[in-house]
Amino acid sequence: MISHLRMILLLLAATPVLALEPITVLERRELPLERAVSFTHRLVLTLAYLEGSGWAPEAIHAAARDTGRILGQCGIALEQAQLVRVGAPTRFRDFFTPASRELARTLALRRPTIYFVSGTRQRPAFDAEAIGRGNSRTRPELADTVWVALGTRDLGIALAHELAHVLMDSGEHLEEVGNVMRADTALDNTKLSEAQCARLRATGSANGLLH
Repeated sequence: MISHLRMILLLLAATPVLALEPITVLERRELPLERAVSFTHRLVLTLAYLEGSGWAPEAIHAAARDTGRILGQCGIALEQAQLVRVGAPTRFRDFFTPASRELARTLALRRPTIYFVSGTRQRPAFDAEAIGRGNSRTRPELADTVWVALGTRDLGIALAHELAHVLMDSGEHLEEVGNVMRADTALDNTKLSEAQCARLRATGSANGLLH
């Protein structure tokens, strides 16, 4: 019995222990942005992409510039955008509420945060999903975040659309021609009305997302 137990212990000792891959920030860097000439409010944005998700930093940077130009019509300057490269196990590369809550809680990045992921396991599935205060009561770790799947079309406009949902804390869509908040993004949908701008500034400021 003793020799048998000793053999088991020796086998266990010889077996390599597989370390769990951690969730960690691999790199942070500031993206150069166009300086706004005239503005009343400032936005600091975090852009996080997962290593192995397929996202190229250049595509994210270009989309951030487009988003800044769209929000600029509301007197909002994209003052700073920090690009964060994240290392995490494969299961975190798709947007899925249980896993994404864990990811956001562990990283604790400055909000608002846009996460660039491979895809989504949510049903119904959307290319991009915004989570404000009003639709995060059962998942508070995801408040003030946007999740964007690889392949999302018209990326800069899509980011502006989803970010506006977060800043206004509203899931409302408009059918006004050329408006950013139409349900379907398109290259011509870049306008925000005065009323939308007022709500963006007021709610965004009240929630500490604009300064």
